[in-house]
Amino acid sequence: MEKEHTTTHFGYQEVPVAEKASKVADVFHSVADRYDIMNDVMSFGVHRLWKRYTIASAGAKYGQHILDLAGGTGDLAEKFAGIVGEAGRVVLSDINGSMLENGRRRLVDKGIGSNVAYVQANAECLPFDDNTFDIITMAFGLRNVTDKAQALASMLRVLKPGGRLLILEFSKPVAPGLGPVYDHYSFKFLPLMGKLIANDPESYRYLAESIRMHPDQETLKSMMEQVGFERVHYKNMTGGIVALHKGFKF
Repeated sequence: MEKEHTTTHFGYQEVPVAEKASKVADVFHSVADRYDIMNDVMSFGVHRLWKRYTIASAGAKYGQHILDLAGGTGDLAEKFAGIVGEAGRVVLSDINGSMLENGRRRLVDKGIGSNVAYVQANAECLPFDDNTFDIITMAFGLRNVTDKAQALASMLRVLKPGGRLLILEFSKPVAPGLGPVYDHYSFKFLPLMGKLIANDPESYRYLAESIRMHPDQETLKSMMEQVGFERVHYKNMTGGIVALHKGFKF
């Protein structure tokens, strides 16, 4: 597991394992207020389609309990709250207090709240009982976790038997010729947009680097299987720039 090592990656930097979480926190404290705007700019709005597909793939039903990890500003939690209804429950969770507060404020402003709870938590050590949730989602958060294997094991623990995990994350482009174009976009365009919109080019440079350091599609599939998920499969979207991994607990 990753914590056997004394250092880990923070973008392209090697940093002490104990320092990564605080460095990631600094990034998201910095970008929290403009996170939604930057998502639209960075993906040309396509992130909304990726998330819509994730919600549809989750197969949520009325009365279920759902955990949305790294839930940020609450766009997935908002949709799930409408699906599970008053008999269900959605927990919006994020390790970063600024992001979680933005999500809470956004959902409350929309009149959503009676069936949504807000929990600041580290995915590596989730503060929930075993077999609690029918569905867990994590959109664009796993790459920022220090020990991904431990986080996956923690998610498996709190899933009910028959439950499923869906991880939406940037991945490795597979479409011919897309890689070089994507690299130019990531390392030239993203920091520039970060400077112009959020006045923070360094945070968006980290985000681009963190995408490159994240496990590719097959590696993440294997990691999920190794901690005990079954029937793991993934769907590439936008030429593999993003992939949705899905696994079950039986």
